[in-house]
Order: sequence, then structure tokens, then C-alpha cells
Amino acid sequence: MNAMKGSRPARIFAVAAMVSASALIISGCSSTPAEEPSEAPDKPAAIDLTLKLGSLLPVTGQLAFLGAPMEAGVQLAVSQVNEADAGVTIELSQADEGDLDNKAYETSITKLQSEGITAMVGAASSSVSKLILDGNVGAGIVTVSPSNTSADFTGIDPMYFRTAPSDNLQGEVLGNQIAEDGNTTLGIIYQNDPYGTGLAEAIGATFEAAGGEVVAEASYNQGDGQYNAQVQTVAAAKPDAVAIVSYEQFKTIAPLLGNAGVDTGKLYMVDGNLSNYAKDNLPIQLEGSKGTRAGAELPEDFLDQLNEAWTAEGNDPINDVTYSAEAYDATILIALAALKAQSVEGSDIAAAMREVSGGEGEGEKCSTFADCAAIINDGGTADYDGLSGEITFDENNDPKGAAIGVYEYGADNNNSRIK
Repeated sequence: MNAMKGSRPARIFAVAAMVSASALIISGCSSTPAEEPSEAPDKPAAIDLTLKLGSLLPVTGQLAFLGAPMEAGVQLAVSQVNEADAGVTIELSQADEGDLDNKAYETSITKLQSEGITAMVGAASSSVSKLILDGNVGAGIVTVSPSNTSADFTGIDPMYFRTAPSDNLQGEVLGNQIAEDGNTTLGIIYQNDPYGTGLAEAIGATFEAAGGEVVAEASYNQGDGQYNAQVQTVAAAKPDAVAIVSYEQFKTIAPLLGNAGVDTGKLYMVDGNLSNYAKDNLPIQLEGSKGTRAGAELPEDFLDQLNEAWTAEGNDPINDVTYSAEAYDATILIALAALKAQSVEGSDIAAAMREVSGGEGEGEKCSTFADCAAIINDGGTADYDGLSGEITFDENNDPKGAAIGVYEYGADNNNSRIK
């Protein structure tokens, strides 16, 4: 992993030479006139930056199916940053987030902090991020989550950013989609945590504002193994459609809904459970069901790029891209902010994040690390537009105008984007 070699700004040396020569003349130790200082360059020379980056993403637990795509996104970005040889080299340390049940994050965050990371991509879960954020802030670690969507994170701390939009936006899109599909009544099953409650409220409020009625709601706690009571509560109300705000629990809840007489072609999913289920051999048909997920349409070869980086580390291929672009963009933005700040300290990186995202006024648009780094190294202002969208951070460190895609399931229980 090569990095650009540099020196201290030439103007510093010029000023030092002038001070030294003046001191000699004043002391009478020299009668030779001081040499004229050389003209200072327009910008300081780049310095060698080695960034210790950590990733805290789920290898185990309820979100493990999302962990591999996100980690692959981080690895792809790290490889491109290091190959660019533009002044920043990333040393990546990876750790398992787990979930609230196995609490893998407790050991993992201690490991990452002890390794001296100054920036972190993660956590994936809003609940886990809430538990580790104060410790990261105290340790001077800038934290960028690719998938925290709880509205609670808006403006939570100057050292926290996210490349995924608030649940308020996703809930609005999904609630309107449910209404547009002709449904007049809705049941909602959701997990009782910041992610689940916030998203369920946004979906329900939007659906009712569009003229619909939420006829039943039921929640469960992470760690619960039985969902029969929640399913019976919702099924008894005979809603036209059911929204499920969950993680991997969907694979248990959806078949129970089918057994209770609910049309499994009228289920509505969110980013936490919008997966391709053909591989899981679900005993139900999801054809016609829909869901939402943040992010712009991705290049056709993006999955191939992810797998090239992912399998190079000895991993089995992945077939999902959920939040991989957001994790990729989080990594690129951290590296660009370090380059702009000419520092790998977490607070310095945080101070430059809005600028490199285009959040502080007009900059020069660019869409790769190499192109953006060239602009910065030439003394300009880069405005990175990523794979997940424009990702312009606002004053609350949330992305402005994020894209939300709508997906529909086919007969094979896999989904494809419809808008």
C-alpha cells in the first residue's frame, strides 16, 4: 500500500530562513545580505497520511444478512483509495457488531478503540450505534453509519454522520406506496426499538394522511422467539395489507401470517428485511409484495465489483447489495475528509466531512476517490457524489435529498426495483 511522499509547506521553510538570516545580521555575525526568500507555492505540499479505519458491521445476529454487502462495500472503497496513491493510505480493522442479543459489539468496540482507530464505518443497527456512540466520541473517533435510519440520530453529535436517510423519508415513501396500491386498511407488525417504532410511526402516519386506516398494530422485542400473538392480533383485523418492520424475523413472521389467512402477496417490507428470499426456501409466495430501501440505482456491474473485493478475502460470493453503496460512500467520504484536513485525527476529519460532500457551497463535482483527491490536491474544493446518491450532508450531518427505491417481488421470491 503506497502513499504519496511529501514535505512540510515550503513557505514555512522560507519564513524560517528569513528569521535566521535576520538574527545573524542583527547580532553582527554576518555582513552578507540575506538571500531573498523564494516565492511560496499556491498550496501546501501534501503530507503522508495513514488512516486507521475500523468497521463495526454484523457478521452474526439478526442483521448478519446485511453485514456481508456492507463489509464488501467498505473493502471495495479501501482498495480504491489505496490504489489511487493520492496521499491517504487506509489500514482497515474489521469487527463483528452482532446484535442486542449476543452483544458482540461490546468486545468488538473495545478491540477497535484499543487499535487506535480514528474513524469508523458502522454500526449497522440504530440500537447498537446508540450504545457505542458516546464511547467513540470520547475516544475522538468520527463515526459514519451506512444504515442507521432512526430519526433520533438527526443532529445527535458533531462526530456522527450517516449516509442513509432518516426513517421519516422511507416511511413516507412506503406509506404512500401502500395507499397508491389501492389498500384502504393496514396492519403493522414492528420491533420495539428506535428503528422499529420510528419507522412504523412514519408509515402509519403517511398512510392515514393519504386516506387509509391503520386497523391493527403489534410489536415484539428483539430476542423474542414467538410471534403468534402479534400475528393473530393483526390477522383478526383483516387488513388489506400488512407492513412488517423487522430484521431477519421476517422469515418467521411472514409464514405465520400466511397460515393465519393473510395474503402474502400484499406484504410491505422495509430496508431491514428487504432481501432476496429464493435462497431461504420460504413456504409462502411473496409475488406482488413490495418494499423500500434507501439508495440510487446502482451500476449493473456493482455487484461484480463488490464480489471481486469480497472474495479476494476468501469469502463466499454475495448476491445482495443492500446498504453496500452507503458503506462504500461512507469510506470514500472519510478518506476525502482526511485528505482535505491533511489529518487523520477524528475531529479534523469530522470538520471536513460536510465540505467534501458539497454541504458547504459550490465545489467541483466528482464521483470517484481518485478524481476528488486530484481536485483537493490541486487546491480545489471537491463535491463527492456517490453511488448511493449525492450525499450532501446538511447541518445535522444527515444526507439531503436521499433517494428511496421501491422494489417488488416476483414468483421466485426475489425482488427487483420498480422505481
